[in-house]
Amino acid sequence: MKTIRFGIIGAGLMGREFASAISRWCHLLDLDFKPELTAVCDKNDAILPWYKENFPSLKLVTGDYKTLLADPNVDAVYCAVPHVLHQELYVAIISAGKHLIGEKPFGVDLKANTAIMDCIRRHPEVFVRCSSEFPFYPSVQRIGKMIEAGAFGPIIEVNASFRHSSDLDSSKPINWKRLVAVNGEYGCMGDLGMHVCHIPFRAGWFPRNVRALLSDLVKQRPDGKGTLVACETWDNATLLCESTDAATGQPFPLTLKTQRIAPGETNSWSLEILGMKACARFSTKNPRRLELLEYTGKEQAWREIDMGNETAFKTITGGIFEIGFSAILMQMFAAFMHELVHGKPVSRFAGCATPDEAAWSHRLFTAALESQKQASVVSL
Repeated sequence: MKTIRFGIIGAGLMGREFASAISRWCHLLDLDFKPELTAVCDKNDAILPWYKENFPSLKLVTGDYKTLLADPNVDAVYCAVPHVLHQELYVAIISAGKHLIGEKPFGVDLKANTAIMDCIRRHPEVFVRCSSEFPFYPSVQRIGKMIEAGAFGPIIEVNASFRHSSDLDSSKPINWKRLVAVNGEYGCMGDLGMHVCHIPFRAGWFPRNVRALLSDLVKQRPDGKGTLVACETWDNATLLCESTDAATGQPFPLTLKTQRIAPGETNSWSLEILGMKACARFSTKNPRRLELLEYTGKEQAWREIDMGNETAFKTITGGIFEIGFSAILMQMFAAFMHELVHGKPVSRFAGCATPDEAAWSHRLFTAALESQKQASVVSL
């Protein structure tokens, strides 16, 4: 059993999720590796006691990431910090020889991402992946197998979206995701975009061009001190792209939506693939339901399958039970460690997003900003 000693840089919401997954690692079965939390770094002292109280394996708690990276008891780092810090921290982590699973978008902009990618190329001994958990839902794993088998036939169109409604309340205080200096000009694309790009990119459906429709719906928000301040980033984005079906060489529409203001959507990720032989639809609004249409030349009818706990990595949970967010996070972290230990993912669609896929998303989002500015189609 190989033990991978982890440090966390950025101990907030997602840092706690990762730590919680480590504490429940016995939930996964038949693995030859396990994580151990040995170090945590965050400048906010108020969130650190939770780690000290719940993780006896901790050897280092610090507010200085350089101290963590110098610790020989750390093999790998999970880094979850605002986008503007990605370049500085990811480059430092990789340069220190620590394996990295980092949050998207892997840089506040294309320039920052290029610097990160250059550092990765200089350190081929370091394993690096980007966080994107939604493909680990059982329904999406099934869809991935269909893509591998060519079950869809010639592709008609593909639609992917990530929508939530938390910003529909215009009185919600502003946070860093609404500030260009911290979040970057991508706005909702930077924060949510890798989620919608992951499956299409893994399938080889890269955009040839994009016509972006970006929406700035809430111009000001309260700062929590009695003043209204400018809301600088895009709330919603619809990217109308043209991709290519490698099997036929034919173009098809690829639509990607990232929305922070989508009425009625708490936190919904969805995927739809329409092909000449089969079609599939899935949304996290109903995590158990997979919709399939398989066409044999006669009647066309959608059928619904209640998916159970058919995960990439076996768990103690019975096969009839549905999966939730914390469980797919654990699947993603297991995928990172499996590929780190074994040199390849357990299957094509059971691997974390790669740095190259993250770099592709930067090309797309940069082109989307130019498309919005020009009100025209931009080639990639």
